[in-house]
Amino acid sequence: MQFEDLKKYRFILASKSPRRQFLLKDLGLEFEVRTKEVDESFPKGLKAEAIPMYLCEKKAQAFDEELGEHDVVIAADTIVWIDDEVLNKPKDEKDAARMLRKLSGREHKVYTGVCLRAKGKMCSFYAVTKVSFKKLTEEEINYYIKNYHPYDKAGAYGAQEWIGYIAVDKIEGSYFNVMGLPLRELYEEILRF
Repeated sequence: MQFEDLKKYRFILASKSPRRQFLLKDLGLEFEVRTKEVDESFPKGLKAEAIPMYLCEKKAQAFDEELGEHDVVIAADTIVWIDDEVLNKPKDEKDAARMLRKLSGREHKVYTGVCLRAKGKMCSFYAVTKVSFKKLTEEEINYYIKNYHPYDKAGAYGAQEWIGYIAVDKIEGSYFNVMGLPLRELYEEILRF
C-alpha cells in the first residue's frame, strides 16, 4: 500500500490521550477520535509487553459491532515496567510519588501495544524503549506532581514535560513510544495492513 492509498480508509483513534492525537495528526493521517469504556484489568500472569498487547486488543475489539467497510481502529496502551512490576496510571498524588521514587536513578522500560482493527482483520504489535532517569530529589518529585498532575500517564510521568527535561538521562529506542505511540512502527504497520 502507498501513503496515498490511506485516504480511502476512515481511521478511528480509540484514545482520549491528547499526546496520541497530536502524534497521529502530525503523522499526516486523517482520523476521528472515538472511545469506549473498556475494563482495563488484565490476567495476573501477564508480564511486560503482554499487558499492553492484551489491553490494546481489548480496546480495539470493543468497536467490532460498528465497523464499516473502510473503518480502521487504532487502539494503544502504554505501560512502564520496572522490577517485574507494571506502573500504570497513578491513583493519586501518593501513588505518583511512589512511582517516581521507584524510577529515580534507575533504568526502566516503556512498552506500548498497538492494535489495528478492521472488519475481519486485526494486526497487533508492540514497541519497547529503555529510559534512564537521574536521581530525583523529593523537591523535584513534589514540584512535578503539583504542577503537572501526571495522573493520566503510565509511570506517573510524561517525557515531553518538565520531568523529561530534567530527569531523562538516556533513551534507547523510540522517543514517541515513551509519549504513547511508536510512530515509525505504526506507519509501517498501517502501510502493510
